[in-house]
Amino acid sequence: MATVELTKENFDQVVSDNDFVLIDFWASWCGPCRQFGPVYEAASERHDDLVFAKVDTEAQQELAAAFEIRSIPTLMIVRDNVAIFSQPGALPEAALEDVIGQARALDMDEVRKSVEEADKAQ
Repeated sequence: MATVELTKENFDQVVSDNDFVLIDFWASWCGPCRQFGPVYEAASERHDDLVFAKVDTEAQQELAAAFEIRSIPTLMIVRDNVAIFSQPGALPEAALEDVIGQARALDMDEVRKSVEEADKAQ
C-alpha cells in the first residue's frame, strides 16, 4: 500500500476509518526526515495490512500544531483512534520494526481502560 499524504481535510477520516495508522511528521528541508523516509517506505511495503501516512509539517502547519510537533521527524501510531506512540527522531529499521511489533501486541481494551481512568482522574 502506498503511503497516504495526510492533510487537515482527510486526517480525521483516514484515522477513524483504519484500525492502525502510523504517521510520519516530516519536512522536505529536514535531513533526518530524508534519512528516515526510505526506512519508513520499506516498512510500509512489509506491513501492507497497516496504513502508513505522512504529514508535511510545512504544508500542514495546523495539523503539526494540533499534535504539538516540536521536532521532526516524529513518528506517531494511532490504534482504534487512540494515539499509543509518539516519539521524535529518525528510527533505524530494527527500531521501527520493534515499535510496530510492540504496537501490534498491545491489548487495546487495556489501553482504553487506562485512558478512561486517566480521564476520570482529571
